[in-house]
Formats: sequence, structure tokens, C-alpha cells
Amino acid sequence: MKSLFDPVSLIEIKNRLNLIDQNSSPKWGKMNAGQMLAHCQGPLRLALSELTLKRPNVVVRSVARIFRYKLYDDKKWGHGIPTAKEFLVKNERNLDKEKNALENLIEDFHKKGAEHEWPIHPIFGQFTSEQWGKMQYKHLDHHLRQFGV
Repeated sequence: MKSLFDPVSLIEIKNRLNLIDQNSSPKWGKMNAGQMLAHCQGPLRLALSELTLKRPNVVVRSVARIFRYKLYDDKKWGHGIPTAKEFLVKNERNLDKEKNALENLIEDFHKKGAEHEWPIHPIFGQFTSEQWGKMQYKHLDHHLRQFGV
């Protein structure tokens, strides 16, 4: 599984991100390109402690932790996966502004590196640095594939 900590994977993600423009449309889902770029910032902001999520009840956390390995395994995510309400983007967004903000967050995450002490995820619990890098890559890959890049 690729990781956002890997320099080659970082360049790949950045190159694919640069292919997103005003004419990009989703192969599935409801978000337009600007909304997708804004949505992709959420998990990075969470990892960088710039965003907090409401901690769900113990039942939700217990069920979520059963499936947590799917966040960073080698299998592609399916369509329509539930997300935290804090990551939902329903209003219109400026594509260029959101792309620039996402690029900066990706770079900030990468620079922190695998040696950084990452926060405990409020839903899924503790992740290793390796797992954080893989799941951030996997989330970005999922949405870039959503837009055909």
C-alpha cells in the first residue's frame, strides 16, 4: 500500500491533483470538484490537529474499530462509504482556493513525517505513523479516482 510519507507517492498524488479542473466531473457521488477538494482536507486537518470530530458513542466506536483495517489495507474503497459529518461539504467551493489549501495540507502532512507523534483518531482509535500515511494516501486516491485521475 502506498503512503503519503513516500516521496514518490507524494509526487504522484500532487500530479493527479493538478489534473482536476473546473471541467472535472465525478464518476460517482454527489460532490463537484471544488467540494471534493474541500472534503479531502478534513482527514488531513484531523491528523494535523487542526480539526476535531465529535466523538461518537461507544457502540459506533466499537463497530468502527472492527473495520478500521480497511482504512489502510491494499483494497480500493467502494463507493458511498459513510463519512464524519464534519467532513461533509454541501455548499459551493472555489476550486482553485480549495486545491491550493489541499496541496498545502498534503505538504504539511508529508513534512511531519513518519516519526511524528500522530493524534488518536476519535472514531477508530490509535494508528501507527505507517497507518496514518497509508490511509491519507488511500483517501486521496479514492477521490481522485472518483474524478477520473
